[in-house]
Amino acid sequence: MAKDAIVSARVEKSVKSEAEDILQQLGLPVSVVINALYRQIILQKSIPFDISVPKAPKALEDMTEEELNARLEKGLREAKAGQGRPADEVFAEILADLRSQN
Repeated sequence: MAKDAIVSARVEKSVKSEAEDILQQLGLPVSVVINALYRQIILQKSIPFDISVPKAPKALEDMTEEELNARLEKGLREAKAGQGRPADEVFAEILADLRSQN
């Protein structure tokens, strides 16, 4: 089938650059990815991924003891597997976010 239509969209420069870098690493042209996205929209008659506002984390006082223990155990497993981030890095990021909001 001939590709005879043009899609044009404005996006943030940094988003475009980061996405195109990843696609290049994967060896995929942007046009192939856009075509695949459009085909999935047609097949599913919907956007093929969830678009929603993320739920805010549950506050400690709103958790049951079982929920708290499950979260703590998950965190411990991730830390043992090296999947965490150093605390000083996390706190530095939080401080930078707070300073940028002021």
